[in-house]
Amino acid sequence: MDASPARRTLRTAAVLGSCCLALVSGCSPFDDDAAVDASAARAAQAAAVPLAARDLQNQYQKVIREVLPSVVQIQASNDLGSGVVYDGAGHIVTNAHVVGNEKRFKVTTANTEEPLTATLVYSYPQQDLAVIRLDKIPEGLKAATFGDTEKVQVGQITLAMGSPLGLSSSVTEGIVSATGRTVSESPTGGGTGATIPNMVQTSAAINPGNSGGALVNLDGQVIGIPTLAASDPDLGGSAAPGIGFAIPGSMVKTVADQIIKQGKVTDSGRAALGIAGRTVVDVNYQPAGVAVVTVKHGDAADKAGIRPGDIITKVGSDDITTVTSLAESLASERPGEKTTVTYSRDGVSRTVDVTLGEQ
Repeated sequence: MDASPARRTLRTAAVLGSCCLALVSGCSPFDDDAAVDASAARAAQAAAVPLAARDLQNQYQKVIREVLPSVVQIQASNDLGSGVVYDGAGHIVTNAHVVGNEKRFKVTTANTEEPLTATLVYSYPQQDLAVIRLDKIPEGLKAATFGDTEKVQVGQITLAMGSPLGLSSSVTEGIVSATGRTVSESPTGGGTGATIPNMVQTSAAINPGNSGGALVNLDGQVIGIPTLAASDPDLGGSAAPGIGFAIPGSMVKTVADQIIKQGKVTDSGRAALGIAGRTVVDVNYQPAGVAVVTVKHGDAADKAGIRPGDIITKVGSDDITTVTSLAESLASERPGEKTTVTYSRDGVSRTVDVTLGEQ
């Protein structure tokens, strides 16, 4: 098998370095010590590349041995997904779209041959997260360690672990391609339609069945929950290779801790206007804003004087053309922050100050 371009380049460099050493020694008086030194240098250069490769391979294998036992396969009716063991009490965190409307599940762990049963604790579709709990805790159940999302950097090596296409305990490799992405899921095909901020983008392959699994760094920490792959309209809506997204580990911990302690999410940390709306189109049938259908009494929009029938066209400096663009704009804000909302009423444009509420 041919060496990779990077390996070929390094080997070429090693050969050139050897030639330079030979030329230098040929221009100097022959000396036994110099010959020994040159020989040692050549040996060190030849060994450098394989040693580095072995070190990286050993680190991969170490992380896989540590984390893979914490990644489980979840079966809900006829669908398969993945999950991550959250604690020793049998709580497992996964995606809301993996559990769907189900209450009971079959879970296969690394230490069990037969599936175990589990029960839904709570599902939070707004963040596409859910927690289920094993009815019986198997011996040797191992909880994963979650990392600090703030420390995730572009270029870090990542491993995605899960059960793509039902192939349990599968691992793919890539890097962190970007951080801080705001991504909206499709409400069709099993998605929740959620708009999720601060997603980690990775080149590690994310395939159906990977959802709810673990995106892991080389320190063996879960830095995200793989949720979806980007779709390419030019490929008929199929997954775009090398573009996957994971819910950041810090958000996973925030949501899971609330569900486990309180049975629900009481503090989403996400901004909201307190309205229900729908996308409207202009005379050319192009999306042109969000029509307010209902306003929740006492919430942000109500206090700002926004009423049903108003059409929101801008939040802050963001143009609003669809419900999705409104959700993405609010995803970058925090509850309690102040912004402006521009809307039209009876053909007249108005702008008001709004103190955002919480979703």
